[in-house]
Amino acid sequence: MSPLVDCDETTPLLRDDASSDDYEDEDYRSRWRSIRVMYFTMFLSSVGFTIVITSLWPYLQRIDESADASFLGWVVAAYSLGQMVASPIFGLWSNYRPRREPLVCSIFINLSANIYYAYAYLPRTDNKFHMLMARAFVGFGAGDFEEPEEIIDQVAVLTSNVLFFIVMFIFAVFETISTPLSMDMFAWTRKQAVLYNGVIICCIGFESILVFLVVKVASQRVGDRPVLLAGLAIIFCGFFILLPWGNHYPKIQWADLKNNSLLSKMSETAIAANSSLEPTGCPYEQTWCQYTPAIHLAQYISSDFIIGVGYPACNVMSYTLYSKILGSKPQGIYMGWLTASGSGARTLGPVFVSQVYTILGPRWAFSLICGMVVGAIGLLSCVYHRLIAFSVRHGSIIE
Repeated sequence: MSPLVDCDETTPLLRDDASSDDYEDEDYRSRWRSIRVMYFTMFLSSVGFTIVITSLWPYLQRIDESADASFLGWVVAAYSLGQMVASPIFGLWSNYRPRREPLVCSIFINLSANIYYAYAYLPRTDNKFHMLMARAFVGFGAGDFEEPEEIIDQVAVLTSNVLFFIVMFIFAVFETISTPLSMDMFAWTRKQAVLYNGVIICCIGFESILVFLVVKVASQRVGDRPVLLAGLAIIFCGFFILLPWGNHYPKIQWADLKNNSLLSKMSETAIAANSSLEPTGCPYEQTWCQYTPAIHLAQYISSDFIIGVGYPACNVMSYTLYSKILGSKPQGIYMGWLTASGSGARTLGPVFVSQVYTILGPRWAFSLICGMVVGAIGLLSCVYHRLIAFSVRHGSIIE
């Protein structure tokens, strides 16, 4: 390689040296303005996503009583399906046109789709399908992100995509099942589930900030791959703790129906007006509720805390490793495929967990997730030596 290439690969895009010639350069200041705008945009996007994901199940039940937990999986998956379709398109678009164009387009689509979602209750019929379409368009609008000129290690690229798929699949399962699981196991009402899970997710968000800071230091000391491996092991522990044990069983909804004889005598309008008559507990249609032990609140909170440590570590290390494998050249298309991989996982994850959880219960659902994490750990161990930076592979620097 030429000295110029070596310099480009080892020189940061944004220097911290105030005395450098680039510090007062307009291009330098413009980059920082763009980065701050993106920070703020991602913050607002994350806040909005958290609000929606915690209230999605109660909102779906409210606007369409025919919707069940299985359909919830499709609604959650629709977002990621739209994102999976859009990501390569926006990545290719940014290669040939100014990057501002796909960004503005995605924001416009996202805004319009969220308005559609907010008013999905207005149509007189098929409200659940309107919600499904709205979430798909929101995902398409969230898909915005030049191809490396040198030959890269395709095995490392493929492995990185697979690992990222698994990480996002696990997160999709976690975010989808939280509200239905807590309502089934702890007999929470819809309002309680939204409130309590919102508080839990808020705490996990603050926890993630600390994890990101620790991960930065840890990766500098031991490297990116050990941190990713540790993150997967922590996620495994989180889901293993969530497995049902013991001889205490969840409260069944028919207990409410049996004890409240007024329900059979009151009109639907009166029932809707009196929220205290809302059935709570595990639905009797889910036959596993009768023989599967309940998950205790301490298990649930402990699992949330542990997964809240493992997932951020895996997420940031997946992006970091992938970016280093590709090298310093434009990465639009490859990053688009990585995002599409994650979106595919977040499409299949909600469908998987909603079906397995509804039919077989949490023991099967979380056992399969544990097996998937073990597979990811095995895959990472097998290709551990190939997941190295492009510059290391081509001998420009020593790892």
